[in-house]
Amino acid sequence: MSAPPLRLVLFDFDGVLAHYAHADRIADLARVAGCSAAQVAAVLFESGLETEYDGGAIDTATYLRRLGDGLGATIDEAAWIASRVAGSRADDAVLDQVVALAGRLPIGVLSNNGALMAEAMRGIVAPLFPTLEARVLCSGALGVRKPERAIFDRALAHFGVPAHETLFVDDVFANVQGARAAGLHADTVTDARSLRRVLKRYGLP
Repeated sequence: MSAPPLRLVLFDFDGVLAHYAHADRIADLARVAGCSAAQVAAVLFESGLETEYDGGAIDTATYLRRLGDGLGATIDEAAWIASRVAGSRADDAVLDQVVALAGRLPIGVLSNNGALMAEAMRGIVAPLFPTLEARVLCSGALGVRKPERAIFDRALAHFGVPAHETLFVDDVFANVQGARAAGLHADTVTDARSLRRVLKRYGLP
C-alpha cells in the first residue's frame, strides 16, 4: 500500500521533541521562590493549578498570580519560562530529523500545556524557530486537552488542513488513539529511531 499524501506533520512536545525532567523544573522554581521543592509541588501540581492552566480553565495572569501567592514570591513570565527551560532538554537527534522534514513539508506542534509554554519552546527547541512561528498550539490556549477529539478539530482548523492529510506523532498512545478517532494518521514516537521508522512508513525518509 502506498503512503497517503500528507500536507502537515504535527508533533507532540514533551516526550517527542524534548525530554521533560519534572524534578529539575521544580528545583528551579524552588530556588527562585526561596522555598522547598515540596512546596512547589504542592502549589503547582497537588492543588490542581497546573491542570487548570493546561486545560484553559484559567488565563496566564491568574495562573502566575496563584502560583506566586502559594509560593510567597513573585513568579513572572520570565521566571516561569526559565524554570520550564531548566526542566527540559531537546532531543537533538529528533530535531535534526524535524528540521530536515520541515524543508519538505509544513510542521506544527500540538501540546498538552498551558499557553505560556509556546514561548518557553523557543528556548528549548531553538533550531525549530522561526519555522514554528505561529505553529505551536497548546491545550491551554485551545481550551481542551488531548486525547479529546475537539483539540484535533481545532488544530486542523487552525492549519487549514484536513485530517486525512495530517500525520500526528505523540509518545502517549491514548493521544495517538484520540488523533486516529478524529481521522488523522497517527503513530507513537518516543525517540529518533521510532520517529525515523514512522516517517519512513509515511514516505518521508
